[in-house]
This record gives sequence, C-alpha cells and structure tokens, in this order.
Amino acid sequence: MKTLATIILSILTLSAMSQTKTLYDFQAKTIDGKEFDFSSLKGKKVLIVNTASKCGYTPQYAQLEELYKEKGGDNFEIIGFPANNFMGQEPGSNDEIADFCQKNYGVSFTMMEKISVKGKDQDPIYTWLTEKEQNGVEGEKVKWNFQKFLIDENGNYVKSFAPGVDPMSEEVISLLGK
Repeated sequence: MKTLATIILSILTLSAMSQTKTLYDFQAKTIDGKEFDFSSLKGKKVLIVNTASKCGYTPQYAQLEELYKEKGGDNFEIIGFPANNFMGQEPGSNDEIADFCQKNYGVSFTMMEKISVKGKDQDPIYTWLTEKEQNGVEGEKVKWNFQKFLIDENGNYVKSFAPGVDPMSEEVISLLGK
C-alpha cells in the first residue's frame, strides 16, 4: 500500500511539473507591431520589465539601457512591456512610447506593444509571471511600474525584483553571470 501511494504521488508530482510553462510558450508583438516568439530567446537570460513614461521610476530606462549595453547580446536580453495599469502613467500610443524611449533614453533593447500587466485584461505572459501555478516558482503580483522578472537561459522563471531595485544593482547583476 505504501508503494502504491508513493507511485501515485510521483505521478501527480510529474504531472504538475509538466504543466508548468516556460517563457518559450509565449508570443507577443513588438512595439512596432511585429510578431515576436519568445522561443527565439533560447539560451539567453531575460529580464522582463513593465515600463511607463510618466513614473518616478522612468529614469530606470537609463539603467536598463546601461545594463543592456554591458550584458546584452548572445547571453542576455531585456524585454520592456509598456503598461498603463498604475495611475495612468503610460497614456501614450505605441508610437509615442517608442519615440519617448528613443529620444530620452536611447533604448535599444526590445520593447513590446503596450499591454495590461494586472487585472481582468492581464496579458497571458504576465499571468505566467505572477502565478506560481503557471511559473512553478512563486506568485508575485506586479506592485508598480518597473517591476523586473528574471528568466533563466532555459526559459524558466527565476526571481522578481521590486520596482525600486536599480537594474544595475549587485542584486540583479550577480544573477546574470559573466
């Protein structure tokens, strides 16, 4: 009887683990409307950030760009998702957001089209990022603009960083490796 219970528990555990998604299960549109398949990022660590142009954390675009220039390339990517979920701090269109990012911060990392990162219209990628049942690691709701989510080179959720955490902090950089 004990062996049967162990087998059933093992099957249930494996079944639950196989239901966990990875970043590679998602697609989105870039800020200029092109389809983007996240499976194209296989082998790279990824930092996903919900952004806004009229937020007290907006200057983090500069640190994100610095991080991207320092670490980006074959092993690391930053993906920005503009969102207007917090006090209307991202009211612009995709074109206006793209112009703002380029003009003010020289953003060269990938920016996606504006989405919702919480609520009834939450984008599926943010449902995955914020629900333990989907990412297999933790449930971490989006608290504000510029919350960061680190994904490993296998597409697995690793960790969330609070909006106030500087992208160039040792806390972030230490997890990126060389």
